[in-house]
Amino acid sequence: MFLLNLASKIPIYEQIKTQILRFIEAGVLNPGDRLPSVRQLAQDNGINPNTVAKAYAELEKSGYVYNMPKKGVYVAEIDIAAGHEKQIRGVLEPLLAGGITKQEILSVLEDLCGKEETC
Repeated sequence: MFLLNLASKIPIYEQIKTQILRFIEAGVLNPGDRLPSVRQLAQDNGINPNTVAKAYAELEKSGYVYNMPKKGVYVAEIDIAAGHEKQIRGVLEPLLAGGITKQEILSVLEDLCGKEETC
């Protein structure tokens, strides 16, 4: 289920988080689905259980999963649109704070998407 690149410069826990988020967005993982146990995921991928626990803890902190002690970690009920807005804000706020104008952002967005409403 998880494809981890142990030689990557991206930390393994970040790779796990990213893949889980993509699975949720794609509908592969749905609210209420149980994630693999920390031990099982670590064993299957030959990594330290603390690495998996860190990824799960960060996902729980962000509200994407919830932990039921002695039962496991489950996908939470989330609003995908709100998650997208949070991601967009996370990208745009530093750009605006760094002096990039709204018009510059819109110009680049139009270059990427054209005049289409959806891209």
